[in-house]
Amino acid sequence: ACNLRCIHCYYTARAQPDPDELTAAEAKAMIGDLADFGAPVLIFSGGEPLLRDDLLELGTYAVQRGLRAVISTNGTLIDAEMAGRIKEAGFSYVGISLDGIGATNDRFRGERGAYDAALRGIRACTEVGVRTGLRLTLNRHNYEDLSAILDLLEAENIRRACFYHLVYAGRGVHIQEDDLSLDESRAA
Repeated sequence: ACNLRCIHCYYTARAQPDPDELTAAEAKAMIGDLADFGAPVLIFSGGEPLLRDDLLELGTYAVQRGLRAVISTNGTLIDAEMAGRIKEAGFSYVGISLDGIGATNDRFRGERGAYDAALRGIRACTEVGVRTGLRLTLNRHNYEDLSAILDLLEAENIRRACFYHLVYAGRGVHIQEDDLSLDESRAA
């Protein structure tokens, strides 16, 4: 499930949970299997993982089983209280997606105010001491914001940024023509 409607969503996430989404018991069994296998990290992603009522419980369980628990989120649901709960659950890192500055991000995410909410989420995590980074899918809708994104990283003291290529799946199939060429990607 997701609270946004990003134009590039590789899953075509909707507001309602997928009927095949794992139950808490199934998720814990999978986490146990991953721990037994020796996986070092478990990334909770989505859609929007913070829409899962049991996310913090699953994160705590993953940490108890020896996994490094990480969240990949759009950040819009993180306020000071949620940031504290994320830290308390033992998550070591939160990657927050911003796909441009201001209105660029909001158009990309399908929600007015998504940029400001994500920025509040970044700041809330930083304030409680949870390592936080930025995630961006580079394409024609946002590559001109790249300099401003780098300025934001510096201004907010964000020490990690992950830049991704557009995935041609889900809603991303409909914007393939908006992907950057190899030369444009290199120039960016």
